Amino acid sequence: MRATEKGAGAGAPAGAARGRGPVVAALMLGMGLAALDGTIVSTAVPQIVGDLGGFSVFSWLFSGYLLAVTVTLPVYGKLSDTFGRKPVLVAGIALFLVGSLLCAAAWNMASLIAFRVVQGLGGGALQGTVQTIAADLYPLKERPKIQARLSTVWAVSAVAGPAVGGLLAAYADWRWIFLINLPVGAVALWLVVRHLREPSRGRPAARPRVDWPGALAIFAAGTLLLTALVQGGIAWPWLSAPSLALLGGSAALIAVTVVVERRAAEPIIPGWVWRRRTIAAVNLALGALGLLMVAPTVFLPTYAQSVLSLGPIAAGFVLSVMTLSWPVSAALADRVYTRIGFRRTAIIGISLAGLIMASFPLLPYPGEPWQPALLMLLLGAALGLFQLPLIVGVQSTVGWSERGTTTASVLFCRQVGQSVGAALFGAVANATLASRLGDAGDLDAVSHALSDPGALTAESADGLRRAVAAAVDYVYLGAAAAAGLSLLVLLFVAPKRFPVLADPVSREPTSRH
Repeated sequence: MRATEKGAGAGAPAGAARGRGPVVAALMLGMGLAALDGTIVSTAVPQIVGDLGGFSVFSWLFSGYLLAVTVTLPVYGKLSDTFGRKPVLVAGIALFLVGSLLCAAAWNMASLIAFRVVQGLGGGALQGTVQTIAADLYPLKERPKIQARLSTVWAVSAVAGPAVGGLLAAYADWRWIFLINLPVGAVALWLVVRHLREPSRGRPAARPRVDWPGALAIFAAGTLLLTALVQGGIAWPWLSAPSLALLGGSAALIAVTVVVERRAAEPIIPGWVWRRRTIAAVNLALGALGLLMVAPTVFLPTYAQSVLSLGPIAAGFVLSVMTLSWPVSAALADRVYTRIGFRRTAIIGISLAGLIMASFPLLPYPGEPWQPALLMLLLGAALGLFQLPLIVGVQSTVGWSERGTTTASVLFCRQVGQSVGAALFGAVANATLASRLGDAGDLDAVSHALSDPGALTAESADGLRRAVAAAVDYVYLGAAAAAGLSLLVLLFVAPKRFPVLADPVSREPTSRH
């Protein structure tokens, strides 16, 4: 049964409200594991490299984890729709904890990278399944509450992760960065096993079939494509043989994946994900959001340190203010979309975000730290109005049996957008530096040179700072263009009103209490 965007979800949730607390706590802990792991390792890299070696490949500590999370999202989404959320989440937490324990026991950089991939295989289940269960637990009217809580987890992790990682590496041992996951994950696992109860769906008419060939094809195609995007222009030139081989191989595997998925009885990525206008539009819009987010998360810290001459902690604060306004805006978004609808609310949010990104090049040189910080505060508020209505809205257009796949497709597109954005905007920044400095090097090399001001004259240092400022300005203009692309998708692809389903009363999970 369909319902209007304003009226859907007005009733009480199917699960008892007072019994959701332990499950929500488990979801927040699980999300915290995945979120914190993306930031806590960064500040401990010098200690890890000093102990294990492997400086030339340490970037794979992050790339390997990202690859595993991204390519497994669609698989876990389909599995959660087929077998239920609880077994997938339990398996994901367990696999993440096994990976954490193995990382703490790593004996060289190669083993640590391999075990980070194991962590990522569990992290993919955490990210997608937590978001899906959150939508299962709450009716449409109450979903902003849980989404705001999950957004707060990401915000706290972004701020606390580098600090905690630095403290553990400096005063304990870098291996504790992974060992602290064990008690947190154990509590989350116990809460899920003890309190989350999914409704009985009856005995299926036929044994559920898993599209393992499709899962393997998606994994292989995604791995090659993301490896090309992450390493292109860094480990090897874009037009080199490795890049061309990876891109060509990924294109061939994508074609194979399409053929396999069309023939599968229960495909991992069903065709309806792209045939339904609402889901396709949200996938594209949030893919563009992934592009946009590269500018502040990757390039703003470099701008703050190189152009504004801030230390790492102060530079991190300039970025982290965005995580203060984002959850607040997300928590209040329902007051907007219940009045004007999901699509219009998202249009307002992404329009404001595009204007904010386009205004970054207008900042004075060198400027004051509060100026980019103010823009990031405003950006967080704008993106809270953009992302949450789309996620809540698209989850509300499908039933229980399709929600996991739908949520995973959205998160997958956002992750791929980030990988594409990192490659694209990295090329833009390095091309800008090359045009201004000749063969002086890429953005990383220039940033390292500016970190040792005694080796530079005042004039040469100022020239490098201006070049970095220009490069980041162009990146922000590219991010504004990504916001414009998302806006066009919402205007011309997304339906004017999302076809929201009335909240079911028999398919929702409950909590044991």
